[in-house]
Parts: sequence; C-alpha cells; structure tokens
Amino acid sequence: MSKAEQRAQMINGTGFIAALDQSGGSTPKALALYGVEASDYSSEEEMFGEIQKMRARIILADDFTKDKVIGAILFERTLGEEIEGRKVADYLWSVKGIVPFLKIDKGLEDQANGVQMMKPIPGLAETLAKADGVFGTKERSVIHEANADGIAAVVAQQFDVAREVTDAGMVPIVEPEVNIHSATKAEAEDILKAEILKNLDQLAEGQDVMLKLTIPTQANLYDALADHPRVLRVVALSGGYSTEEACDLLGRNGKMIASFSRALTEGLSKQQSDAEFNAALGANIDKIFKASV
Repeated sequence: MSKAEQRAQMINGTGFIAALDQSGGSTPKALALYGVEASDYSSEEEMFGEIQKMRARIILADDFTKDKVIGAILFERTLGEEIEGRKVADYLWSVKGIVPFLKIDKGLEDQANGVQMMKPIPGLAETLAKADGVFGTKERSVIHEANADGIAAVVAQQFDVAREVTDAGMVPIVEPEVNIHSATKAEAEDILKAEILKNLDQLAEGQDVMLKLTIPTQANLYDALADHPRVLRVVALSGGYSTEEACDLLGRNGKMIASFSRALTEGLSKQQSDAEFNAALGANIDKIFKASV
C-alpha cells in the first residue's frame, strides 16, 4: 500500500467516500431497510454475517469503483472479513483502488449540554497498530443544540482523539455531526465552525485531518475549513436525509464531497436479483457522485 498514493487520492480524487460502517447499534435498522428482519438471524454473530454479505455485495458491484468512490469507511469487525480471499481493506485498495478507513468510536454518551460526546475508546493504540492497510479513521459525536460549552467540549474531544490517530501515522476523519432536526441547527453550525478553526490552528505540521460534517444550512459555510492547510478534505454525512434531498443540498456546497451511508444504500434489498441490485446501487452512486463533483 502506498500512503502517498492514498493521500493524493483523498486530496485530489474525484468522487465520494462510501460509509459502510454500520455498527452494533445501527446494524438491525440497516438490515431491516435491506429486507433482512430480526427474525432472519438468531445471534449477533448471524446478524454481523448478514451485514457483511450486504457490504460485500456493494463492494463487488460493477459501479463501486475508484472512478466514483474514492474511499470507504469500514466497521472494525469488517477488517477480519474477506472478499474473494483477501482481507476487506486490502481488497478495497488492491483490487478496487478505493482508500479504506476504519470507524473507531464506541458509540455515544447520553446527551448533556445539548451534545453527545464519544464514549471512551479503550485499546485505541492497539486497534490502530493492528489496522493493516487502513489509511485513516472515523469518529463520531452528535450536536443537538447551539450550546457553546457542549460544542466546545465535543470538538476538543474529537481533536484529542485525532492527535492519537495522527501519532499512529493515520489520517482521522473528525465527525461532529449536527442533528438535522435541531431547532438551532444554523446557530450550532456557526459555533461549530469557529471551534473547529480554533482547534485546526493548534495542530502541528503533519497532523492533518479530514472533517465529516452535516450539510450546513448556509451553503458553503465550511469553505474556510476546506481551505485550511491541516485539512485534506471536508466530507458531508447524509444525516437522515433521503438520497435525493442529501444530493440536492450537497450540490450547493462547492468544497464538500459526500460520505453517505443510508443515502448510498437507499432502495437496496437482499431480495433483488444481482442485476436489480446493481442498477439501484449504480443509480445512487451516480447521483451522489454528481452532487460531489
């Protein structure tokens, strides 16, 4: 793996990052949308087996290539899985030319000060050391209200984790999501932008990050973040918007590309034939790609 090639793809690549990192909490919902009911599996092991089959089907699809998908975020368990005899991260880069990332957060604390901080991430150094072939990480917190103290705490925690990741020679995707249903979404985004800029200015050379943010209420609000010398790329999460809506909103922001999860898999079903599945996924990839470029 060439880190330099992967870095160049992240900075200059045309396309978007696929979020294939459904974890324990979000897997049952993702599977239900895919046509796999809770009654179809009887253990956590079987549940993760089903979501791995879904991920593999997406990764193997004809349209899932570096021409439109420049990166993909994986769940930790996925690193141990294989596609066509190769570990998933290796398959993504070696066969598909897609840069692999790893979701490292362990979920969210209960809401306080209008935000949800990340839970502690035990054994992070060991996880990063074992993440063979992975270029970077992703870690998510959520902001529900324009609470300055809460937002400052979320961003500080995100950047503390980001430094651990850069120390391990990887690039973190810092993800302080703003809830799209927040009554104070626009105000929260203004506070968030200022906090992120403050923290970016404190990073040393070589401590480069990516940012994964909710599509802002005010178009192009995050252009200054995209232009910051410590930022490789600003990517957008779909946050519960439909594919159509997420793509429409993203298209108004010239310096953001997509990193969608639910909007990528919308309309996909286990029951579809391979031709139907590939056509539905291809249509989603096409829409998201166009909105990103």
